[in-house]
Amino acid sequence: MALSKRSSSTSSSNNNNRIGLILIATILGLYTIGLCASIWHLPSPTHRRRRWVERMKMRFGGSINLSTTGIEDVDADSADDYEDDSQQGNNSRVIPRAKWPISIRDEDGNFDDVVHPGHKAKGNPDVIMSVPKMWIDNPVSVHQHKLMSRELAMKIGSCATPDTSGNHARGDSCPISERTIYVAIASYRDYQCRDTVTSIFERAKFPERVRVGVTDQIVEGEDGPCDAPYRPCKEDPEQMLCKYKSQLDVYQVDAPLAIGPVFARHLGHRMYRGEYYYMQSDAHVTFTRNWDEDIISQQEATKNEMAVLSTYLSDVVGNIDKNGKSLINTSGQKNKYLRHGSQPEAVPTIRGTPQLEPYWAAGYSFSRGHFVVNVPYDFHQPMIFQGEEMSIGIRGFTIGYDFYAPERSVCFHHYAEGANKKARNKVPHYWEHTNIYAGAGTKAMYRLLGVVHMNPEIDRTEWDHTEESKYGLGGVRTPEKFYSTFGIDVVHKRTEQHLCRFVETGIMHKKFTSFLRKDGMGIDYDKINYKFKDPPNGEKGSEDGDDEYEDEEEDDEEE
Repeated sequence: MALSKRSSSTSSSNNNNRIGLILIATILGLYTIGLCASIWHLPSPTHRRRRWVERMKMRFGGSINLSTTGIEDVDADSADDYEDDSQQGNNSRVIPRAKWPISIRDEDGNFDDVVHPGHKAKGNPDVIMSVPKMWIDNPVSVHQHKLMSRELAMKIGSCATPDTSGNHARGDSCPISERTIYVAIASYRDYQCRDTVTSIFERAKFPERVRVGVTDQIVEGEDGPCDAPYRPCKEDPEQMLCKYKSQLDVYQVDAPLAIGPVFARHLGHRMYRGEYYYMQSDAHVTFTRNWDEDIISQQEATKNEMAVLSTYLSDVVGNIDKNGKSLINTSGQKNKYLRHGSQPEAVPTIRGTPQLEPYWAAGYSFSRGHFVVNVPYDFHQPMIFQGEEMSIGIRGFTIGYDFYAPERSVCFHHYAEGANKKARNKVPHYWEHTNIYAGAGTKAMYRLLGVVHMNPEIDRTEWDHTEESKYGLGGVRTPEKFYSTFGIDVVHKRTEQHLCRFVETGIMHKKFTSFLRKDGMGIDYDKINYKFKDPPNGEKGSEDGDDEYEDEEEDDEEE
């Protein structure tokens, strides 16, 4: 009996041990899961991908996104986050509901993991960046390779205050003073970036409707971040970077990952969140007093929903006083340069409205917000500097946009010349990392020129066609229409000379704006048969140049 008792006691003890071990294992398992979850939500390097999540995606199927609230199905549409109007066609469904105020800081989990395009071009697909999602991922879903309707255009653009139903997308009914502005700035190790942002908020008449997104490419610990005020906000909360910090989104990039302005501005486009207007400038610019009111009034004066105001900025020296008042009554409308450089100021030929021009400039651009949606910077163009303006300008032309030079300058550029030469020449440039990405720019240029039909001699198999539809042409006009209209021979690589005479004199503006569509949705180039030709023997023609171009147009119409 005693033996029997001992066996029973031992068996009971073993059972208890097993139960205890199971409980301990369960507790440890739960603790491990909790620890993993905690580690997951720690800030992670932007160049790394969580590989086990990729395996989870394959295992579960579909697209999942781990957020602070658990597993979220990013493919499921939320009825509250999108406009839904069956009368507007399928493309209306893709437009998110307008919100204000808004910030990418409030979008936990709303980021994409992408392969860095510079390293990808060099055959290194393991360098991953986590970047903000596009407000609308696919521009073709909006413009659908045809002219966008005015009704659809009015659905893109937030108003600072909603209507009685809570809708921030109020279209033309939104008061001009409440139409929001998104400003995109690409900065590379630029000490003046914070000064530019300060100028934007300090000089705006209605700063509460302005939001700034900065792609800040810096060496941490060596360069000052663009959102860092000169003094702590506790000591001086009235500094613009403190007062409007909720309206400033800064996406910081390690400087060695910088691969040129196209990539940096692509990231800036990713931070757009449905604002009414879009403005783009460099990181070393000073704005005039009430710049927002002024540039909007110029934009609206075109009466063209598809107008894009753009120019190379004039130098800041001697053109603006310390209070932000412009010291000149001219603008950079002379269109003397088609490449980078300080634009000479001139008295506008056309008064009361910006003046139509053929080209777009990256240093300054102002438009309706849907320009960002329809013409996003190409993600697949690393190490491109000369050429970004051809890409955006010609693609924009094919989607239906028209480019104008502002009648008045609302900001001025700090060039590395004169009084600013010494300080600006100390600012590093992104090409200090050229050796890392050697050859990537050549491949990207083949793609850039191929997309806009500028290198017909290159076999299409020789350049990358990834997401070509997304970053490609529209269906309103063709690149060939642009080239023939403005005297560009892409086969023999020649251009007709003295195009500036046609533009500066206002002849282009007078002739082409007469074909502005009645609903204001751009100039109808189907009705324009004009082809610019260099005046024979360098003749200047009549004083205003009109006669020599009039004859040319009549000849074309007869053909």
